[in-house]
Amino acid sequence: MCGIAGAINLRGQTVPDLARRLDVMGELIAHRGPDDHGTWAHPHGHVGFAHRRLSIFDTSSAGHQPMEGAGHSVITYNGEVYNWPELRTELGDGGGGWRTRTDTEVLLRAHERWGHDAVDHLRGMYAYGLWDEPNDELLLVRDRFGIKPLYYAQVGDVLYFASEAKALLPFLPSIETDQDGLRDYLAFQFCLAGKTLFAGVSELQPGHRLIVRNGTVTTERYWEVYYDLDWGHREQWFEEQVEALLHDSVRMHLRSDVPVGAYVSGGLDSSAVAGLASVYTEDPLKAFVGRFTEGPEYDESSYARTVADERGLDLSVVDIGVEAFTRDIEKVIYHLDFPVAGPGSFPQFVVSEAAASDVKVILGGQGGDEIFGGYTRYLIAYFEQCIKAAIDGTTGSGNFVVTYESIIPQLASLRSYKPMLQQFWKDGLFGELDERYFRLINRAPDVGKLVSIGSDYDPFLQFSDIFNGSNVGHQSYFDKMTHFDFKTLLPALLQVEDRVSMAHGLESRVPLLDHPLVELAATIPADVKFPGGKLKHVFARATRAAVPERVQQRTDKMGFPVPLVDWARGPARDYVREVFANDRELFDNRAVLAALDGEAKFGRSFWGMFSLELWQQRFHDRESEFKSLLTTERTP
Repeated sequence: MCGIAGAINLRGQTVPDLARRLDVMGELIAHRGPDDHGTWAHPHGHVGFAHRRLSIFDTSSAGHQPMEGAGHSVITYNGEVYNWPELRTELGDGGGGWRTRTDTEVLLRAHERWGHDAVDHLRGMYAYGLWDEPNDELLLVRDRFGIKPLYYAQVGDVLYFASEAKALLPFLPSIETDQDGLRDYLAFQFCLAGKTLFAGVSELQPGHRLIVRNGTVTTERYWEVYYDLDWGHREQWFEEQVEALLHDSVRMHLRSDVPVGAYVSGGLDSSAVAGLASVYTEDPLKAFVGRFTEGPEYDESSYARTVADERGLDLSVVDIGVEAFTRDIEKVIYHLDFPVAGPGSFPQFVVSEAAASDVKVILGGQGGDEIFGGYTRYLIAYFEQCIKAAIDGTTGSGNFVVTYESIIPQLASLRSYKPMLQQFWKDGLFGELDERYFRLINRAPDVGKLVSIGSDYDPFLQFSDIFNGSNVGHQSYFDKMTHFDFKTLLPALLQVEDRVSMAHGLESRVPLLDHPLVELAATIPADVKFPGGKLKHVFARATRAAVPERVQQRTDKMGFPVPLVDWARGPARDYVREVFANDRELFDNRAVLAALDGEAKFGRSFWGMFSLELWQQRFHDRESEFKSLLTTERTP
């Protein structure tokens, strides 16, 4: 886990002041790698890399990066390839032996052996830049799910790349808001299809690589998840396969030369990961949970305590108050680079800071909701589908996997979601599947009146392309919903997971995002995953030996609710008013404050505008600070 950056002149000419530019990028991502730093520049001066190291495997200086291979290829690499010991054995010593015990060297050798196909052999999370000297080619690669970040920007003839977008800002002609990206953000609180909120900065999408050769930049997908349903096996077989793959993934994710801990939120996913990890650790696994003191509706720590007691975890409970919010929220937005989906990034930041004082690697439960179907909105969507099917007499249709009778016992879990139901149905019932799910997740109706945008781009069109993707080769509403969230929401959540941990030099790992497990889950028919509207049914069954029954039976999972609205209307009111004191060309800040009193307790409208304003202040209003980095001498 590290920070990477680099630059290449597409015409093969010298990049002016290349060493200085690499140093600036390295400085802006220094928090990602507090243990070591380095740069490399090609003798011709047309390409160079920067690296900031967080040492996890072989913590000696032998793992220094950028690292050069025997074939004179050079790599700057961020992440972990968990199966590196197996790959090292498969690759052999090549007649020259191994210089390190790092996955970095294994990755270099894999490329020397297999070229672009090396990525097909990797299990893990990664983003890297590799200069292939024999082929005079720059290769950028991002892992299958977007666990590790990678951004790029072309300015004139120079292509820059980095782990975080902030490292690219000094080279842009100016820091401007991408209008299409802003429309995406207002609808979803994240951007689609590689767009970002910074004009001129793109995100290399998950499962993609970017190739620079002969002055040409191309991107291509190297991995996709296909929903080719397996009708030949029963539920028990899927449960057994999921359980076996989970054990294998957690065991591999525990590989480390430094201490490992786990987040335990009190929900099923993190509890399952921590519970399984406890099987493979000799000493009690250190675990961490955050809680707010505003009331029981903001405190899930009792469930985390149940997991800790039953699985023998060493649990630390981190109390989070409004003082931490006013102190840290601006730091959070800076580290995130962009406003993101929901205020949960703030408590994650605080808990990550506490965890970093005890461990250097942390396991989390991200991915379970998108892979196995855990969001309550899926149940809301199918509730409408049940009504429609009952009226139309189409309950046996291939588009439908839940009967009206079977879903009734699950509806009690919607008690606190009445406002969402009202919003979902206020424009009418039924309609096309993509239109209905877009209406269910679209946040723009709440905040659109507060923003003025010149773009005519319609986020629904891009949403529909993803929702109806050709890799979902059938018409299951459930698979279409989970597929969209897997492709878009999950990378946005992983952005948060990466940034709030790396802000403190902490490596976050997500064992549920192991590609053999994800590929299996995509073959499970929806009526096995989601029988009678039971969310995450197969996953819950597969993890029942590792998770206490009290957690297994929960119907009130909160998702780390933040008392943001309570604070904004109460103890943080003065701070919030100060934040919104500026007038904006795009945003009506006075209207935001006026709407605050009517905001729902867990509404997202205020957070969406609040984080946008802080983002404007930190990046747009302080543009000169980023520009000055190229002319002001700094110590690496």
